Amino acid sequence: MCCLDETQMRAMTANSVYLVDCIVPDDALITELAAAGCITWPQKQYLSDMILLRDRSIALLELFTYKSVANFSKFISILSGQQPHLMPLLATNGG
Repeated sequence: MCCLDETQMRAMTANSVYLVDCIVPDDALITELAAAGCITWPQKQYLSDMILLRDRSIALLELFTYKSVANFSKFISILSGQQPHLMPLLATNGG
């Protein structure tokens, strides 16, 4: 399994403060990520059990820091459909 490349990691790190505050990790997003195989069903349950959305955002970003590039790409695709305003923060072409 290949982790995020340096450019993707830089985009996540540089914008993590904004992402934590801006991502809306509601049940619809978490469920769609699990259905797409981006996160496991136990990870979905772990995230869903968190009461504070900010805690969910932090945990979600931490999960994707260690996911494969393919899973990160699926995450971006799903997020772009649900929360397209976040795409500039996750751009890997200079973000």
